Amino acid sequence: MAPKPFTGNGFLPLTAYKYSSVILRMIKIPPYLKKGDMIGIVCPSGYMPKDKAETCIGVLQEWGYQVKTGKTLGNQFHYFSGTDAERLADMQAMLDDKEVKAILCGRGGYGMSRIIDGLNFKQFKKHPKWLIGFSDITVLHAHVYQQFNIATLHAPMAAAFNDGEYAEEYVQSLRKALKGMSANYACASNQLNRLGKAEGELIGGNLSLVAHLVGSLSSFKTKGRILFLEDVGEYIYNVDRMMIQLKRSGMLQNLAGLVIGGFTEMKDTTTPFGSDVFSIIHSHVEEYGYPVCFDFPVSHDKNNYALKVGVKHHLSVTKNKVTLKEVNPSD
Repeated sequence: MAPKPFTGNGFLPLTAYKYSSVILRMIKIPPYLKKGDMIGIVCPSGYMPKDKAETCIGVLQEWGYQVKTGKTLGNQFHYFSGTDAERLADMQAMLDDKEVKAILCGRGGYGMSRIIDGLNFKQFKKHPKWLIGFSDITVLHAHVYQQFNIATLHAPMAAAFNDGEYAEEYVQSLRKALKGMSANYACASNQLNRLGKAEGELIGGNLSLVAHLVGSLSSFKTKGRILFLEDVGEYIYNVDRMMIQLKRSGMLQNLAGLVIGGFTEMKDTTTPFGSDVFSIIHSHVEEYGYPVCFDFPVSHDKNNYALKVGVKHHLSVTKNKVTLKEVNPSD
């Protein structure tokens, strides 16, 4: 039997969100971590065996942090890491725990949107902490950014530490971000890129989830922002459909810039759709004037830099390369 949606109390009334569409606002940056700080690991969406997180736990400890694991790590309820109520309670406990300075989601999958409206962010707003993850965790990033003006980290999760990957630059970018180092990433140019420069708050994540949130209280307001998108395992025609959804909802018209990451393990129908993913995306934004880059290293693959959602970034798309650099308030 499928789990019933959880509709627990503890979320803000609708009237509290009426100013959420205001663009000029102060983004709160959670405190960066120091040695000895506690990182919580929780699975608010899909099931993850506990042994898949053992390397991550060990490496975080080697980095100088304490680790607290939630009850959902290693727990299973069908596809999920627990019932809606169990996952909600575990995530709530981590949000409220004053000793926990950052929350690393073990994996994504599906399930965050089933519990997001039941979470109470009262203590979290008073004492912000870094929320880390990608894929289904895009729901959490969008909600926290849009409703509470707090930055989060779209970054590798627990399984990314396995097979020696913790030593590579992508997991190391998470380490640097947690310490407060400013991001400054570069990648090769792509023939579909549209040249230009832009500056704005960086938002985005998994395309399926960004489209899924349209019309909800968690949906990104994109005007003047730099939007990044990636996805995995989708049918090509569905990418086309989701881009049309973003376009019709007004999310593509007034961007400062667009960053297209990896679209991995794409699938086609028996009768081919007739186009590749990057060409589809290009066709939906070619009428606009803002800079666009393709194949940036943010993805479900190993190439997945840590990106601070909500923090102002500078995007430069030139003939020879692409750079995405965090803008410091003092700059």
